[in-house]
Parts: sequence; C-alpha cells; structure tokens
Amino acid sequence: MSSKVPIDYVDLRVFAHATEDTDKVSASAHNLIPPESADTVVFTKTILTGHHGNPITLLETRIKEKKTAQQLMEKLSSSLSIIDKESLNSEINQHLEKGNLYLRLDKQSAYLNELTLDTTDPIHLRIHFKKHRQEEVMEICRKLGLLP
Repeated sequence: MSSKVPIDYVDLRVFAHATEDTDKVSASAHNLIPPESADTVVFTKTILTGHHGNPITLLETRIKEKKTAQQLMEKLSSSLSIIDKESLNSEINQHLEKGNLYLRLDKQSAYLNELTLDTTDPIHLRIHFKKHRQEEVMEICRKLGLLP
C-alpha cells in the first residue's frame, strides 16, 4: 500500500454481555490492533443496561492514526480467509455506505487471534475512507487485499 493511507479513521466497538468475561471480550478487540500500536489505542468503556436489566459493557475506540489504521487493514487482509473475502465481495452492497465499509468479526475467533466474518454478537468495525464512491472504495479494498 502506498504511504498515502486512503483511510480517515476506523471505529471499533464490541459489547460484553453479563454472561461474558469483559476482560476476554476486551482481549478480543485488542487482538485486532497491531502489536506495535497497542499502547496508543485506548478503548472507552460504557456500562449499559439490557432489555431485562442485565448489565452490558460497551467497549469502543476510534483509530485516527494513519499508520495504525493501515496496519489494522493489513492484518484484516492477511487474516481473513479467501471464503470470507469472496463472501464480502458478493455482499459488498450490504457493507458499503457513504464511504464507510462495515465489517463484523467473530469475537471468539478474535480472542484466539483469528479473524473471521460473523454477524452473531460480533466485533463491529466501521472503516471510513477518504473516497466516498462505492467503486473507489472497492478498488482500495482490492488493492489492500481485502477483496479478491
């Protein structure tokens, strides 16, 4: 990828439900952050209340540092399976909106430092690109190796 990173920021958020270990959920989210940038990314913690009064912890961060965003994209591109990339490519219209690429990753796999797409209680990523046209974002994702 060129030195000019085409990403403005990456929003990362994940929910830790009452039945989950918040530290393990936090570790899952931190596993997406490249090790060399781990100390610079700070998650905010918000305690929410679920439908039945159960506590839910929201962990979220916005990565604005270009090098960290680039490294995160490189990790995603190198870690996702070809099946996940092909699935993303075939459903790309459901993942793109106004210069944003929305991805959901499996929390349990991320805890094991493996990245897979999943929609059930996932880690949410919003990658905001400087380019807003869908074709431009798709081309950037292809160059990054996120799409086949």
